[in-house]
Amino acid sequence: MRTLIANDPGFGAALAALLAERAESTDVTAPVAALIARVRAEGDAALVALTAQFDRFSLTAAQIRVSPSEIAQACAAISADQHQALALAAARIEAFHAAQMPQDLTLTDAVGARMGLRWGPLDSVGLYVPGGKASYPSSVLMNAIPARVAGVARIAMCVPTPDGQLNPLVLAAAQRAGVSEIYRIGGAQAIAALAYGTATIAPVDRITGPGNAYVAEAKRQVFGRVGIDNIAGPSEVAIIADATQNPDHIALDLLAQAEHDEAAQAILLTDNADLARRVATAIEQALRTLPRAAIARRSIEDHGAIILVDDLAMAATLSNQIAPEHLQIMTADPDALFAQIRHAGAVFLGRYTPEAIGDYIAGPNHVLPTSGTARFASGLSVFDFLKRTSWVALDAASLRAIGPAAVTLADAEGLGAHASSVAIRLGQNHP
Repeated sequence: MRTLIANDPGFGAALAALLAERAESTDVTAPVAALIARVRAEGDAALVALTAQFDRFSLTAAQIRVSPSEIAQACAAISADQHQALALAAARIEAFHAAQMPQDLTLTDAVGARMGLRWGPLDSVGLYVPGGKASYPSSVLMNAIPARVAGVARIAMCVPTPDGQLNPLVLAAAQRAGVSEIYRIGGAQAIAALAYGTATIAPVDRITGPGNAYVAEAKRQVFGRVGIDNIAGPSEVAIIADATQNPDHIALDLLAQAEHDEAAQAILLTDNADLARRVATAIEQALRTLPRAAIARRSIEDHGAIILVDDLAMAATLSNQIAPEHLQIMTADPDALFAQIRHAGAVFLGRYTPEAIGDYIAGPNHVLPTSGTARFASGLSVFDFLKRTSWVALDAASLRAIGPAAVTLADAEGLGAHASSVAIRLGQNHP
């Protein structure tokens, strides 16, 4: 794991190079465009053929949708502990997202004009749940529950099933979240089907959920036809830690991100060189026993870093530059440092709040902006499944009060019909 020293002359360039590694390096624009075009042209037949090609199993068009009996069998197959864990996670996620629901806005201004905002749910959404190197029932809950809380009437879910294997816990999570429309397809072809529709899959209005480079590029290409949440890159974490922290805890927190994918990025910022050395040692020890050690080691060696800073204020400044997907603040006074943080997808405060608790059970969403996009983007929430509609209602008196200014501005823009549509209601002759 490389070490960077913040006050070294070449640090700026080294940090820029480190952060540049967060972008997907493979350009899949052309193959994704071809996959989308094929699904649009061939529909279900393309989904069947592409599933055989990429997921290595055969199915018919009638088998694209997971049957109710399969969902029931999956729910019966998981343990009581797993059912209880799903129930607790679902309840906490639902409570947090229910608290986000906005209120409609109505006001009457000084001239008597009434106006406001009305919130309403999308008609339909498509959820993409990864199913490649690992299956994520937690992603089902994090995507589906906010949509249901927002009041979305139709929720469709796509999940890849390599070699025809469906994770029972994924289906049980879908049932717990109230999703019964599930399709066993993945990749760019699933995004295309959700966006444009096939005989089996009706199109949706918005697509959410993370995936690999092909999924991310497909979401980019269908945006405009449908809405999307974001374009997800590899998972990432930054940890700010001082000398009071346990190096074994920090090591495992870094590895918790690294084990997602070889392209994941884990960064430690600390003002204590001894802690940095102890964390590096702890990482090596933990890698001896982790089941996904090969993936985690590749991530740590290729994309991880320890950054030695002069003080915690510098760590906060660099963290804002990094704008990480996940930020852990493990210091003696995490709240004080949190006040200096402007850019992070989600923040975890204190030694007893590992990022992994946010992946599953804390309540806030784990679908978050990556690759520095936390500078302008936010994590998934009920707002991703709602629309705002503004409205205005004038009477004769309020139109008389503000209408002449509208006529003046419309004339200045050379839009005569605009000006006349107001002037005629004011009883004015307008050229």
